Amino acid sequence: MSEWFDRFRDFLSRSSGVTLDADKAYFAESRLLSLAQQHGFGSAEELFARYERTRDKVLERDIVQAMLTNETFFFRDRIPFDHFRNVILPHLVEARAQQRQIRIWCAAASTGQEPYSLAMILDEEARKLTGWRVEIVATDLSDHALDVARAGLYTQFEVQRGLPVNQLLRYFQREGDRWRVVEHLRARVNFRRFNLLDDYQALGSFDVVFCRNVLIYFDLGMRKRILGKFAAGIAPDGYLALGATESVVGVCDAFEPHPKHQSICTRRTPPVAPVASGRPILKVIAGG
Repeated sequence: MSEWFDRFRDFLSRSSGVTLDADKAYFAESRLLSLAQQHGFGSAEELFARYERTRDKVLERDIVQAMLTNETFFFRDRIPFDHFRNVILPHLVEARAQQRQIRIWCAAASTGQEPYSLAMILDEEARKLTGWRVEIVATDLSDHALDVARAGLYTQFEVQRGLPVNQLLRYFQREGDRWRVVEHLRARVNFRRFNLLDDYQALGSFDVVFCRNVLIYFDLGMRKRILGKFAAGIAPDGYLALGATESVVGVCDAFEPHPKHQSICTRRTPPVAPVASGRPILKVIAGG
């Protein structure tokens, strides 16, 4: 493996959390070639050498964003969205009857199909949420993906992937050969740039977190770190939805798979402390 790719893998992991296998130099080359040519270079290695010399923050951002995978589509894998409608939402409506507020976070939301899918469900369940404040925060590291998401303008191919015809006609308007999400649905989603390696406190706490098909790009240590941050920011009775091939088992003890619906996770209930019996408590002192 070339020296530059060793350094590049370390750079990418530190800046975004994304882990590249040692044999993925060709992948980096293909992802970065267009950006390299824009800057007058003939290869990814030359482009990265320029960054190492200058430490240009704009170039750093562009390199990281070129390496991100933005594959997504409406109602992807369907089951987590059915569980959101039929399991998560009914529980939260009952549990938050006093506060009448629900916060949802779509982490690594890419070009917006996931948060808009949730917004459609919420619109269809609007009668149950009259007088409620329901907030969807959708974040991503890619500025380009966020621009697409905020515009809510998709190709015919993109709306055909997972989106039923009745929802297409109800929630989209035709604009030439593309389809735009209707304004009131776009207004439901707050899109923000955010790096999953950053401090989560600024985002506040959430009742539901969707972070699907993202952790597969991180190594075990990074997955543990991110799931630990989610645990600190999710309500004790909140929910976490992961991708079909992702799991918390053996990674984060703060979560456990839902006993009936494996596509979603819940916070693990801490063990109940034993009731004191009235007998003297023996203290074990290390080394004593």
